[in-house]
Amino acid sequence: MGKAPSRLGYRMPAEWEEHEGTWISWPKDPDTFPGPILPKVEETYVSMVRALGSGETIHVLVDDAKARERVTELVGTGPDVVFHEIRTVDVWVRDYGPTYVKGRDVALVKWEFNAWGGKYDDLKPDNEAGEKLAASTGLTTFRPGLVLEGGSIDPNGKGSILTTEQCLLNPNRNPSLGKSELSAALEANLGASRVIWLGSGIEGDDTDGHVDDIARFVGPNIVMAGVEPDPSDRNHEPLSRNLALLSKARDQAGDPLGIVEIPMPRKLDSPDGRLPASHLNFYIGNGAVVVPTFGGSSDGVALRAIEGAFPGREVVGIDCRALVYGLGTLHCVTQQIPKSPT
Repeated sequence: MGKAPSRLGYRMPAEWEEHEGTWISWPKDPDTFPGPILPKVEETYVSMVRALGSGETIHVLVDDAKARERVTELVGTGPDVVFHEIRTVDVWVRDYGPTYVKGRDVALVKWEFNAWGGKYDDLKPDNEAGEKLAASTGLTTFRPGLVLEGGSIDPNGKGSILTTEQCLLNPNRNPSLGKSELSAALEANLGASRVIWLGSGIEGDDTDGHVDDIARFVGPNIVMAGVEPDPSDRNHEPLSRNLALLSKARDQAGDPLGIVEIPMPRKLDSPDGRLPASHLNFYIGNGAVVVPTFGGSSDGVALRAIEGAFPGREVVGIDCRALVYGLGTLHCVTQQIPKSPT
């Protein structure tokens, strides 16, 4: 067995560090986005590509040449968009794609993807799509053999990583590993000297509590945290517990965290139940931060707070009422490619 990435000087950079580009996978799964929902999701994608493409290259996964031609008609061509013909089942490249780490150069950590604890057998082939994506880069790829999704971790780039017990300690991922073993795995593979463990995620989240819906680093020592002030809402209690955990947490240097509270959107339902709508599922690009909006009063509050955190970037609200029908939004469908130091 070779050395772990952190022993070779690699770390997972913060999302706001400079990118080379962003991966996305074009939507098409009729089970995820049935009937009239899919065209609206494609409109969301076009808005996202246009907002992010001004500052970096957008790498788009499409199944074949026919799909490439069709998507080109929607988003156009140019130096800001590059297509890759890699067949995928669904759009959640954050979770089945590799995680990038950075040291003297850029490398990859390819986790095992088991469709969020084996919930969706039809989506398990996307683990192979993630392998093909990794191979297409030509970069050194580490394979620790752990089941882990990119949406379950959020780094500050300095050695601290946010995650949740509900997800990483779930027996449907790595049943033989406990908190200490998983903390050690995050240190070894991502350079995380401090793992900040939160509790549970929000209602309707089929990922078992991904952290990118509830708490995000927006600076080396600042965390945005979702809050639900209505005590009758089922998100109130778990988010209140997480807020208490964050207030006691310390970063890798032993310093307390600054916390910015972000209200949860109004409740959105589908025929199958509540949807996991969250403004925290934003994505930080080089020139823009794209933020999920849902047509409620919390939209403006979230946009203003995120503008305050990223004064050098354009903050773009993107209506995600169609996209969240698939149980994820903008952060779930993107994966950053950090700029190589070489």
